[in-house]
Amino acid sequence: MDTALTRSQFVRWRTAIFAIFLVSGMTMTTWASRVPAIKEELGIDKAQLGFVLVGMGIASIVGVSTSPAVLARTGGRRGMLITLLTTAVGTVLIGVGADVLHAVPVVLIGLVLFGLGGGSLDVMMNVEATAIEQHAGKTILPVFHAFFSFGTVIGAGLGAAAAALHIPVWPHTLAIAGVIVIVALVSVVQVPKCEETLDPTPDAPRATWSERMRTSLAVWREPRTYALGVVMLGMAFAEGGANDWLALGVAEDHHAGPALGAAALATFSVSMTVVRLFGGPLVDRFGRVIVLRVLAITAAAGILLFILAPSTPLVFLGAALWGIGASLGFPLGMSAAADDPAKAAARVSAAATIGYIAFLGGPPVLGFISNHLGLLNTLYIIVVLAALSGLFSGAARPLREDEKVSAG
Repeated sequence: MDTALTRSQFVRWRTAIFAIFLVSGMTMTTWASRVPAIKEELGIDKAQLGFVLVGMGIASIVGVSTSPAVLARTGGRRGMLITLLTTAVGTVLIGVGADVLHAVPVVLIGLVLFGLGGGSLDVMMNVEATAIEQHAGKTILPVFHAFFSFGTVIGAGLGAAAAALHIPVWPHTLAIAGVIVIVALVSVVQVPKCEETLDPTPDAPRATWSERMRTSLAVWREPRTYALGVVMLGMAFAEGGANDWLALGVAEDHHAGPALGAAALATFSVSMTVVRLFGGPLVDRFGRVIVLRVLAITAAAGILLFILAPSTPLVFLGAALWGIGASLGFPLGMSAAADDPAKAAARVSAAATIGYIAFLGGPPVLGFISNHLGLLNTLYIIVVLAALSGLFSGAARPLREDEKVSAG
């Protein structure tokens, strides 16, 4: 990294990545909030909608999985610009395909671009955020993830308002795409070129693409990559499972109704966001490993309480503890992966790939299993994964200088 960055340059860089996390979260819930309207405009049933959603999910996983190759080719700065613009194009096609053309294939193409761009962007913006954290010398990655959460709230709120005002899907998605493009063009120019994010720099020899790919792939032979992957996988399942199934569990399995289901999900989300905003100093004081173990216990206890609670207030308490416990596993796993700046991009990409595949693929798997075991019984799987996350959290211990050298 260019260590000669001025304070002003660093602040602009950090603000730019905050904005990208925010718009990424907003974009995700923009689509989710308009699914009922899109389904109605296309005239499709739930099975057909499920097929379309599978297409987006596969594209997202492909985007996450191939992001190391894209980073090796483009670097973080240009890669984020490309993926943001790809997401914007996909967002427009979703709205036009649903509202104007009423064509499922066009919507599917839009969702594939949306998934590819969003999945790859998720990894790249985390690579940038870990580089910022390394430069700052303190734990701030959870704050970036809090901005993503803020974005999801904004996107959901705008989507709810658009639906309430009967605003068609296409002008809504066009407006959001415009925001994405503006953020992309304004933010990316504030991002400095860094070796840690595989950007070409004028004062360093440019490695060939094959050399950069070998560096990216080499981290998959390191046991620590998989140990961190377990930490992130457990918490990604906890977060993704809550986002998709917590409200339904409250509404149907605890017989509290849709309104309290939505309120319980909001409780989970607020708890998670608060810890992400203010948890960094705790990590700096007590260390990643202790914090991760305490939070893993909290998550497991919260989910168990949620499953077994005999009353609605205890269900809400379980949801709050669930959110607190799941809050920092993902960002702290990213921080740990970036401990060695020489291989930060490769290791963060690998860790993010494991985490995001779990985040994207976990909820459908839980849904399939719940058809046979029931939803609340299925949540015991997340309890086990949260416990495993705590057991493997020792992998998040900061690397010593000699370990960085030997790993490099």
